[in-house]
Amino acid sequence: MTVAQGCAIPQQKTPVDILDAPLPDLLAELDVELVDSSITDAGFFGALVERRDGTRVLSMPVGRSPFERDTAARMLLAEGLGLDAPPVPAPLAVSRV
Repeated sequence: MTVAQGCAIPQQKTPVDILDAPLPDLLAELDVELVDSSITDAGFFGALVERRDGTRVLSMPVGRSPFERDTAARMLLAEGLGLDAPPVPAPLAVSRV
C-alpha cells in the first residue's frame, strides 16, 4: 500500500469515523475519487495519491473481495490523514513515496 509523499488531506476525521462511515460516504466527504488500478501484483493493495492540483485519488486493484478492498481503503485513508489509528497488521506495510 502506498500513500503519496506530501498528501495534505484535512485532519477532520477520527478513527471512529474512518471505521464506521460507509466507504462511499467517507470518500465523498473527503473528496477522494476511487479508481481501479491496473496493477495486478498480489502484494499491492492500493495507493492514495494527491495530485498537484490538490485532487485526491484512491487507486485500488480489481478482483479483491469487498472486505479486503474496504479494509485496505480505510487503512490508506487513515495513514494519509495521519490519524492515531492501529498499525497495519503484518505482513502488510504502508509506505510513503
